[in-house]
Amino acid sequence: MTSGSVTNGYTNGVANGHAKPRTPLRPGIYSPTMTFFNPETEEVDLPTVRKHAVRLAEAGLVGLVTMGSNGEAVHLSRAEKAAITRATREALDEAGYHDVPVIVGASEQGIKLTIELCKESAAAGGEYVLIVPPSYYRYAMDEEALYEYFTSVADGSPLPIILYNYPGAVAGIDMDSDLIIKLAKHPNIVGTKFTCGNTGKLTRVALATNAVTTKTQGSGYMAFGGMADFTAQTAASGGSGIIAGGANVVPKTCVKVWNLWAEGRYDAALELQRTLSKGDWVLTKAAIPGTKSAIQSYYGYGGYPRRPLKRLSQERVEAVAKGIKEVMDVEKNL
Repeated sequence: MTSGSVTNGYTNGVANGHAKPRTPLRPGIYSPTMTFFNPETEEVDLPTVRKHAVRLAEAGLVGLVTMGSNGEAVHLSRAEKAAITRATREALDEAGYHDVPVIVGASEQGIKLTIELCKESAAAGGEYVLIVPPSYYRYAMDEEALYEYFTSVADGSPLPIILYNYPGAVAGIDMDSDLIIKLAKHPNIVGTKFTCGNTGKLTRVALATNAVTTKTQGSGYMAFGGMADFTAQTAASGGSGIIAGGANVVPKTCVKVWNLWAEGRYDAALELQRTLSKGDWVLTKAAIPGTKSAIQSYYGYGGYPRRPLKRLSQERVEAVAKGIKEVMDVEKNL
C-alpha cells in the first residue's frame, strides 16, 4: 500500500483540512441522477428532483451523483447546478438518509474554473466531486497535462476528487491504468469511475490502490464501474461499486446483483446480471431521453430533456418501455 493510499483512506471520511467528518463512500450502488424540467418552460423542477433522490435512497442506493452526464450538467447554469445539489442534499436529510453522500459533477475546461466549481459544490452540500479530463484543446492533453490538471485541482478543491474516465464524453481521452494509479497517490484523489467499461483497467487500479470492496475497507480508495451492465463483473474484479445511469430506473435490481455477489451467491448474481444487462442496453441506446421516458412510463414522472436533446416519439417511448419490461418485472418484485 502506498503512502498516498493511506492518506486516501483518511480523506474518504474526513473533510480536507478540517476536523468535521464527511460521509464515507461505501461499497455498493450509486446513481448519477437525472435533472427534471417543466415540460412547457424547461425550468428546473426541484420538487421532482427531490422526490427522485428519496426514491433512489429508499431503493438501497448508498450514494447519489448530481451534475453527472445523466444530469444534463452541460445544459445548466451554475446557479441551477447549485440549486439541484442543494435540493438533493436537503431531500435526503429530511427523509433521514444522512448517510447517503452527494457527489457532484464539477468539471470545467480550466484548472481555476474547476476549483471554483468544486468550492460551489461544497457550499451546496456536496461531499465529493466527480471530474472528467478537459478536452476542448484535445491536442494538448497529453499525460503530463492531465496529471497537472488533476493534481492542481486536487490541491485547490475543498472536496475529495473522483476521476471520471469517460472517453466518449471527452473527445476520446482514455486515461490508462498507469496514469490513474499515479494520480491516486494524491491525498485528495479518492476514486475513479470507469465508464470506459474496461474491467481489466479497473482490476489493475483496484489492486494497486487497495480499493474498498464488499469485504474490506482497504485504503479507502474507490474503484467504480460506470454502467449497470457490468455490476457483477465489477464486484468480481475487486471493484468498490457502480455509478450507473440505469440505477435511475432499476435501482433495486442493481442493488440485488451487487448484494448477491457480496453474499457469495455468484451463480444467482450472474443470472440476474444477464437480465439487468439486457434492460440496461435498451436504456443505454435510448440515452437521456429514453431513460426519462422509462421513468415516466413506470413511475409516473420523468418528462423530457432540455433542448437540443430531442423528445422521443410515442412509438419510441413504447419501445423503450417494452424493451425493459423483463427487468422491470424483476424490479417491481424486489
